[in-house]
Amino acid sequence: MNRKSLAFVATAISTRFRVPLPQTQCQFYCSPPSHPSSNKLFVGGLSWSVDEKSLKDAFSSFGDVTEVRIVYDKDSGRSRGFGFIIFSNEDDAKCAKEAMDGKALLGRPLRISIALEKARGVPVVVPRLSDIGHLKRR
Repeated sequence: MNRKSLAFVATAISTRFRVPLPQTQCQFYCSPPSHPSSNKLFVGGLSWSVDEKSLKDAFSSFGDVTEVRIVYDKDSGRSRGFGFIIFSNEDDAKCAKEAMDGKALLGRPLRISIALEKARGVPVVVPRLSDIGHLKRR
């Protein structure tokens, strides 16, 4: 969201709740735009019996797989049913996504998408208005 859009949202909130905007300029705390790494795939719907080797074998026919990581539960040690595959080439990743999305691997259909960057601990886009007072509803 750009500054102009955030200013519009702040004005809409101010109008809806009949709260005047402060005379000082609104401060906006925004997370940096996250651009998905297009050579990293998120793979969901994994069977508990899938390991890194079998997942790499299933996707290596589409190109050079540089890394495979399955996410495991820290308490039980069992797979959480999803993982990530990183290709050395963006085109290979797109090809693998198109070919394998919805296909079954060890009896379970895979859900594949381009992986988004980790956003843990990053602030959410929220307009911060100082001196807003109490919000009054109609």
